[in-house]
Amino acid sequence: MTVTLDNPATVSAPFGDRFAHVARLDLAGGALLVLSGQVAVDDDGAVVAPGDVRAQAERIFELIAALLAAHGATFADVMHVRTFMTDFGDLAGYAAVRRRYFPDAKPASTTVEVSRLFLDGAVLEVEVTAAVTGG
Repeated sequence: MTVTLDNPATVSAPFGDRFAHVARLDLAGGALLVLSGQVAVDDDGAVVAPGDVRAQAERIFELIAALLAAHGATFADVMHVRTFMTDFGDLAGYAAVRRRYFPDAKPASTTVEVSRLFLDGAVLEVEVTAAVTGG
């Protein structure tokens, strides 16, 4: 069993290099991927579309796709999605975007309303856990 902490070059480095985007646990026959929560930021770290849940969800899922791909995974490998939202009134907008990324398989899910996120203008943070087979 091997644990690797990774910041793939396909996604901008985490803020201040304080954490890893992906924790990978290699097991016999595959790996477990635990992704840090992703917020909608551009390559310079600025919040994308402040206050716009749909635009932020799109960006977040783009980032998650890149992180998964760097480890040979796709959305089909996602087992669990954890979402933090600043307003449950935005749930329908977020859900509409999310459904496009999970059209068939419905991973286990947790959604929580929080008073705020760590970046002003960010209204959504999403983290996923995925299992990928192979090396």
